[in-house]
Amino acid sequence: MHFCSELILRSAVVTALGMFAASAATVAQDSPAPHAVSVVRVDSKTGRLIRTVVVKGKPAASLAPGEALHSLVEETAKNHDVSPLLVDSVIQVESNYNPYAVSPKGAQGLMQLMPATARRFGVTEPFDAKQNIEAGVKYLKFLQDTFKDDRLAIAAYNAGEGAVGKYGDVPPYRETQEYVQKVGVKLTKAKQTAEKNNPPAKLAEAEKPAEDETRHVVAFRDTEGRLHLTTQ
Repeated sequence: MHFCSELILRSAVVTALGMFAASAATVAQDSPAPHAVSVVRVDSKTGRLIRTVVVKGKPAASLAPGEALHSLVEETAKNHDVSPLLVDSVIQVESNYNPYAVSPKGAQGLMQLMPATARRFGVTEPFDAKQNIEAGVKYLKFLQDTFKDDRLAIAAYNAGEGAVGKYGDVPPYRETQEYVQKVGVKLTKAKQTAEKNNPPAKLAEAEKPAEDETRHVVAFRDTEGRLHLTTQ
């Protein structure tokens, strides 16, 4: 009698596990693609409505973080004739390499593409690392070709090319000015690291600009320790 009860119990457990596995597989198949959802909640302290943006339906990352992702950044940047160091600096400031990052304004993914910009450059899945990087690099290249100045290209990436075109310089927006400084500082540090790992003569020759090439961001500190950004 005890033996029969044990067999029945084992059979029930196996059946339950099978049903759980089938259910999990169905959920995985039916899980929607990641998408941004606007959520409104009431602040418990002020009673005011607060709107936030979250990502739902996150799948496994399309690429493993680390070397694979940085290799993709380098390859994509070189394919479009954009400095990999610049792309890396932009991604660090935009999302810190979070493929599911969503800003309060609705910018999405690694390079924080606005939906309109993503569509403009053929993105169908903004949270796919490969598509997001490809579009972000294409947009940076477009801005470099438009303004012939990395500093203005960085500003336009944050504020839009219309704003930079309107002012003919970095727009007088605090967010954009701070953004240009953050990217510029990271880019300068990346270049300094690259110089340590490459022969100076070879690196200087590779970065020597032609007369009509894009001007690049350079950061330096004066005798009082203040940070300045310029282009050359």
